[in-house]
Parts: sequence; C-alpha cells; structure tokens
Amino acid sequence: MATYSTNKRVKKMADLNGFFNPRSVAIVGASKTPGKIGNAIIKNIVNSGFSGKIYPVNPKAEEIEGLPCYPNISAVQDPVDLAVVTIPADRVLDAARECAGQGVKHLVVITAGFKEVGKEGLDLEKKLVAICREHGINMLGPNCVGMMNTHARLNASFSGAYPKQGDIAFISQSGAMLVAILDWSIKTGLGFSKVISLGNKAQLNEADFIEAVAQDPGTRVILCYIEDVADGEHFLQVAARATREKPVIILKSGTSQAGAMAASSHTGALAGSDLAYETAFRQCGVIRAHSMPELFDLAIAFSAQPIPPNANVAVVTNAGGPGIVATDRVETSGLNMARFSKETIDILRKELPAESNIYNPVDVLGDAGADRYHLALDKVLADPSVGSAVVLVCPTAVTDPLPTARAIVDLHHRYPDKPVLAAYMGGPMLSAGAELLSAEGIPCFTFPEPAIEAISGMNRYAELSKNKFAAEEMEIQVDDETVRNVLSAVRQDGRLVLLGSESYQVAAAYGIPAAPVELATSPEEAVELAEKIGYPVVMKVASPKIMHKTDVGGVKINLADADAVRRGYIEINENIQRYLPDVVIHGIEVQKMMPKGVELIVGMSRDVQFGPLIAFGLGGIYVNLLKDVSFRLARGLTRREIETMLTETKAYTLLRGYRGEKPADIGTLVEIIARVARLVTDFNEITEMDINPVFAYPRGASALDIKITIS
Repeated sequence: MATYSTNKRVKKMADLNGFFNPRSVAIVGASKTPGKIGNAIIKNIVNSGFSGKIYPVNPKAEEIEGLPCYPNISAVQDPVDLAVVTIPADRVLDAARECAGQGVKHLVVITAGFKEVGKEGLDLEKKLVAICREHGINMLGPNCVGMMNTHARLNASFSGAYPKQGDIAFISQSGAMLVAILDWSIKTGLGFSKVISLGNKAQLNEADFIEAVAQDPGTRVILCYIEDVADGEHFLQVAARATREKPVIILKSGTSQAGAMAASSHTGALAGSDLAYETAFRQCGVIRAHSMPELFDLAIAFSAQPIPPNANVAVVTNAGGPGIVATDRVETSGLNMARFSKETIDILRKELPAESNIYNPVDVLGDAGADRYHLALDKVLADPSVGSAVVLVCPTAVTDPLPTARAIVDLHHRYPDKPVLAAYMGGPMLSAGAELLSAEGIPCFTFPEPAIEAISGMNRYAELSKNKFAAEEMEIQVDDETVRNVLSAVRQDGRLVLLGSESYQVAAAYGIPAAPVELATSPEEAVELAEKIGYPVVMKVASPKIMHKTDVGGVKINLADADAVRRGYIEINENIQRYLPDVVIHGIEVQKMMPKGVELIVGMSRDVQFGPLIAFGLGGIYVNLLKDVSFRLARGLTRREIETMLTETKAYTLLRGYRGEKPADIGTLVEIIARVARLVTDFNEITEMDINPVFAYPRGASALDIKITIS
C-alpha cells in the first residue's frame, strides 16, 4: 500500500529580470535601412529613452543611430544582459551560440521561419531550444514582436507605437493583436507596465511571464491573449499563485473547431478542449474575457477601481430606459440589484423630487444637475448593502456633464472601497465629462452594458479568490500495484477497455466503494460466485464490444437463487449468439444487486493540455437527457472544490433531500470524486473513466457500472 498526496513538485521559476531590467542590450541584425525590422528595433530602443548600453551588431556597418557597430557579438568587450536577434532563420543558431559564448543569459528571437512554417522549421526551433538550455539562456520567441518595460524605458520591439507608462501587463501570443492594441492605446491613453510578445513559445511561455509580472510592483493587472497553453500543469500552479496577488484576465481564442484549426496553423498551437480551459481558468482564479473589448474593459476597471465587497449594484440614472437596460444586464451577469435600507429610502424620498424613483435604479430625472446626482450617489454609496455603483448620464438640454463628472469623482474619493463606473450615453455633448472621469480613474463607457460586465468580472474575481486551485494535502491510501497489474494484464490481452470485474479491482484498490463484480465462465461458477457475493445478484455479458448490453438481452437483474443464476447464464449466452454471433465474450459477470439510491455519474476524460477532467452530475438515463454535469480538473482538486462542484448541479437538490426523502451521504461522494481524481492522476494511461450510475444513500454510496479505457 502507498500513500499519495495531491502536491506536485513545483517547476522552478525562471529569472526573467534580464528581459525587463537589462543594463545592456545587443541588437543582432541591427540595420541602417529604414523599413527593416533591425532598424525599427534599434530606433525603438534609442527613442524609448533606455539608459543602459546599446550595442548594434552588423558586420556591414560602422555605426547605426550614432552608436558604434560591432561585426559580431563576440566583439563586444562588455557584458551583455539582453540580446535581440533579427537575422534570417538559418543564421539564428550560430548567433545563439555566439551569445552563449559571450555570457548572454536573455535572448529575444524576433526572427520567423520556425515551428510555424512546418517540420523543417520545427526541427530548427528544437535545436535553438537545445542550445539555450545547454547554456542556461532564457529565450523569448522565436517569431515574436519583442517586449517592453515602460518603467525601465525599454522598447525592445518593432512595434510602431510605444504606450504611456501604466500598471497593466499585456502578454500576447499574437504579435498582430499586440501591435494593434498598442496603437489603440495611444488614442485612448491606456498605460502599460510590461508588454510581451510570446511568439512560438519555444522555451518561455505565458506561465513564465505571468509568474514574473505577478511579482512586479509596477503591475496591478495582468492581461493575456493566448491561443493555447504550453504546459497545463505549470500554468495551473503559476496562475493560482498569481491570482492571489492580482487579477489575471485572459482572452483565449480558438474556441470553435475552425478557430482551433486556425490557431494550429498560426503558431502550431494545440488548442485542447474549450471546456477544459473554462474549467482551468475558474479553478485557478483567472477571469476569462470573451472578446477584445471585454478584455480591456475589465483591465481598465481592475486597474482603476477597488474589488467590490459584494455583488450588489446600485444604478443612478437621469432616464428610465437606460436604468431598465442596466437592471436587465445586472440580473443576467451574476450580480444583484442592491436593496436599499429603510434609512436610505427615507432620505432619497425626502431629498429627491416627488417624481423620482427612489428605489434601485434611482431615477434622478432628466432635469437633474450635478447637485442632484451628487446627493443620490452619496446616499446609495453610504448604504452598507451596496457593493458598487453605476452612474448613467443621458444628454438633455439641462444636463451638466462636467460638473456631474466632478461630483462622481468627489464621491469616488469619499468611498474608496466601492467601485464607481459610469456610462455617458452620448457624443460631443458629454465628451468633456467623460474625459475627466477617465483621467480620474473612473471607467466611463458609452452604454450601460460594458460597465455592468466590468463589475461582473470584478465580482467573479472576488468570488474565485475565495475558493480556487491550491495545493492541498489530500492523503489517500491506495494499492497502486494492483492497478498496475490489472492494466498490464489488459494490455497483454490486446484490449483497451477493462471488463467490469477488472474495473472493480481498480476501484477497490483506490478505496472507491463499488458493488462487487466477479467473472464467471460457466453456469456453475456463476452460482458459486453469486453465493459468495450474496443474493440477489445482477448478471451481465462481459464484452467491451457490446455497449448497450440490455438491448441484446445481455443483462439479468434481481436473480435470487441458484436456479435463476443458472438460467440467467444460459439465456444471456443464447441471446448474444442470436443477436451478435461474431462478438467475442469473456464470460458473464456476476454483481451484487444494490438497493436503489440517487443515481449519479462520476466520470473522467483526458484533455490534451490540462490532463484529466472530472465530471459529476445526475446519472443513469438522465445523463444525456438533462446534461446536469459540473466539471473540475483532477490535478490539485481539493475537497472544498469538490463540495462546490456538487452544489453546481441539479443533483445537489436531490442529495440534500427532496420532497421528504432523506439526505444523501455527501461526504462519501466527495471521497469518491477525490479518489477517482487521484487514480486518473496517478495513471496517465487511463484515458476515460465512467462510473454510471453511482447510487448515493443516506449512509454511503456504491459504484455500479464502471467503464475504464486505457491507452
């Protein structure tokens, strides 16, 4: 017997400070020719105001941008912290070796022509990675735009735009997305702390840079655009730690089949299932954005506003229609319309015009000036039940956009622990007020919905932070040797699907309570096994080739004595011979007939990126009909997370006791899921596992039908 813990060895963090704060930078492939990437990069480094030493490397030039040029990096006499490589792909390996010889530890490979172009490029990329690993070099790229650290005034990229300094780190797998966003940021005034173009992620990936910027005091929010995750387990560990420090917001593309194929052809990305990504993000506290506008709406809100103390939103508006729109979106975004206290309502009734709506949403009417907005917003923010507020302003002939904006700013400072967002619903008439709000750190949108969605994202982060992926000691005694022997015997038999009796052995070895199953190869042996197990029994044909055994007469239930068992054995064989004469059967399985309980399913499928994905929900015939299933990743799954998983299903209502029924033993179900998670984590060759049904009782539970498939 062995005891296993859920803790895994944590991958050592890469030292990436040389990317962000180098004392010296060499540009291998620097160029004097405008329009060339090597020219754009050296100009960007010089123009960004970088205070360290800059070494252009080009054997055909004596100086570039007023800096002395070197024929190769070996000719540079001083230490080089960071080298940016922008030369043809067939020369990159030699450049990497030269960098290694010069003691360079950080490399940005801008050059394309690697994994993204096919097998030849992939082979070249593998050789590049091998050189970097051999010499302890950290490499970003290849096939990337580069990176920036605005706080160090370093723009080591060929982006045409350089953003202002801010507190948002942006990590992008797409270079085109990155440069487009940077150009957009110039118009909007959005500031960044770090900007990283991942490219092919040959060595360093999104997890490495998330880990680095999570510890950066100049970064408050981490944004990512990704098409795949390079190392699912490492990503989970890193993201879970990072989200304890600051919000991590990710836009994952390639969610459709066509999008996944496009992602694969783009960077060789292996997309994995979108369900697994959704589950992984939720489990480790990542906020998922579903569009570029949402990604940056969330970034702006998180950057400028506090995390809401609760999910209750107050809306203050000068028009009824927008208030209704906002209310609808609140109700569909996982938020609540705040219910004001009697004291708040009494004050609003006394101070606002009689025609005003004093309940939520508060309508201060179309003739409201800054004073009326100030009064209403002040009172609702003072209400303890309110967690956040959205202020809506529509342009009327008497609207005061700028004074109203000043009133909102004043109250934002007065109530610093509650987010305040605005929607100035118009154009030129409201632009001055909207600009003031944005400048003062209050996100201002054109319509109510983005403001509500931003608060929803902030609230999701608050909720996820309370209960997310974490290494937890879940000591589970297991007999892994028995499982190893069973799986080995199945493979030697030329099969990939276990028989019921074999699945029972595997379950028992991991302490999963299951109805005993034995394999009989004759009527008399079936009787012996039935008497050993205890009547009544169920008999089933043992053949992985027969999916729906009942349809072909391959199941007999509630057999109460020896004669019934003998007849059952013979009749099942006759039925199979009649309906499926060419199918090989291994015998007839004899199983203890269990009393009826709440029918549930516990299952597992293995995702290419994140490994085993555990499912729980209503079982039996309800699985495909109701699809009442909740999912979690097996790795790092805690008992607390399993308990939450159960509550997300309709099955939980039955488990708590429905219409006078006794509550089920939820503790045993949690234990079953924990043990299934341990089993499929320990044995990577288990590709699928379904326990359907699991009968849950007031005391205990029993797995009846267990199907295990191996690779």
